[in-house]
Amino acid sequence: MLSVNRDNGHQKKLYVFLFLLFFPFIIQAQGDLLITPHRVVLEGNKQIEEIMVANIGLDTAFYSISLIEYRMTDDGSLQEITEPMPGQKFASPILRYFPRSIELAPNESQVVRVQVRRMPNQEEGEYRSHLYFRGVPRQEPLGNEASADTTGIGIRLIPIYGISIPVIVRIGNLTASCTISDVSLEPNEGQPPTLKFVLNRQGSKSVYGDISVDYADAQGKRTNVGLVRGLAVYTPNTIRKISIPLTPPEGVQFDRGKLVIRFTDANEAKPQLFDEKEWTFP
Repeated sequence: MLSVNRDNGHQKKLYVFLFLLFFPFIIQAQGDLLITPHRVVLEGNKQIEEIMVANIGLDTAFYSISLIEYRMTDDGSLQEITEPMPGQKFASPILRYFPRSIELAPNESQVVRVQVRRMPNQEEGEYRSHLYFRGVPRQEPLGNEASADTTGIGIRLIPIYGISIPVIVRIGNLTASCTISDVSLEPNEGQPPTLKFVLNRQGSKSVYGDISVDYADAQGKRTNVGLVRGLAVYTPNTIRKISIPLTPPEGVQFDRGKLVIRFTDANEAKPQLFDEKEWTFP
């Protein structure tokens, strides 16, 4: 049985160690900030999620927390917006979160709680906003910085880190499917080729999962040559263009056999296969 020290500081350091140990694949990191989970879905009877935030840096860090809105482009990048696209619903009006800012000493962690408050007669559909953690530079007292040269102009650049995670609220009996199309292989001079294809989302909710690419030789032996985890196609988008650099096995020239592309959801307990496509070498 694990014994936890009652001292608050030791407890927080132990929590940081434990979630780094047991959740290495669901942590989002930027700078010295670690966040888990990196995606929140509130649906059915689930109304609250707890997000663990940890500082793995050497200095005390300050972060402000806010909700921001993004649209996804066809290539998967996110662009901040203020007005929803047609068919897009923002979750921010029905979300509450606490605290609004955090201060974390080195190796310290804290829980941020997110809660959905559905409105009466809330329209069915998927609502999405992003919880944004923005680093706040620590202000140095005036006069603390001495300068040997008082005749010049000094500029101090302070990097500001930010990281966001999607918060998705689903209301109603929503469904989604996804297919793979437009598969092609793009040669790269002196480098392994790049596999390109399109994910086509259908239905009333986003899809989220992992892409795996296997190479099958003439004898049918399969070897993984490409893997992308945690890939989403958000509503209202219906397509996402994918490019995956392949890593061929030693001695394989990709001149015979075939590639097998699979898109599965990220549910480790019972993964669902969205689609599978084969691409045969000419």
